[in-house]
Amino acid sequence: MADSRSKLFQYAVVFHPKATKDEVERGIRPKSVVVTDITTVLAGSEQEVAMLAARSVGTEYVDHLEDVEVLVRPF
Repeated sequence: MADSRSKLFQYAVVFHPKATKDEVERGIRPKSVVVTDITTVLAGSEQEVAMLAARSVGTEYVDHLEDVEVLVRPF
């Protein structure tokens, strides 16, 4: 029988903006932004946590999802 207990995970979401043409020319690298603080959840799998984390991304990042990183760690 499979173990049906939830496991403890933490996740955070980080946005890594791409440099604009002007920033590239000036040698400026934009700073990454923490979108969600580290959040602790109980879930059945890392995939479930990733889905929860993705839902926590604000609408201001929806057009830039390729620059959003979801970080998940189990305990």
